[in-house]
Amino acid sequence: MAKICEITKVGSVVGGRYSNRTRATQFNPCGKVRRYPNLQKKSIYVAELKKSFQLNVSARGLRTIQKNGAYQTLKKAGVIK
Repeated sequence: MAKICEITKVGSVVGGRYSNRTRATQFNPCGKVRRYPNLQKKSIYVAELKKSFQLNVSARGLRTIQKNGAYQTLKKAGVIK
C-alpha cells in the first residue's frame, strides 16, 4: 500500500539534510532523506449516507474534513462516487 493521503493526495518527498559543517566548509556529508506524511488510519462516519469509511488520511486531511465536513470532502476527493 502506498503511503499517500486519500484526501490531500500528498505522498513522500525527497529532501536533503543540512549540517552545520556546511556553513563553514561548503561540504555536505549528510546526503538525501525521504520524508513521509503524517498518515493516520481513521474510520470516518458520513451522516448523509449513514455509512463509515476506513481511510489513510494525513493530519492535514483530518483538519480539512473537520473544516468542510465529511461528505463534502470525501466527495471532492473521489472516495464517494
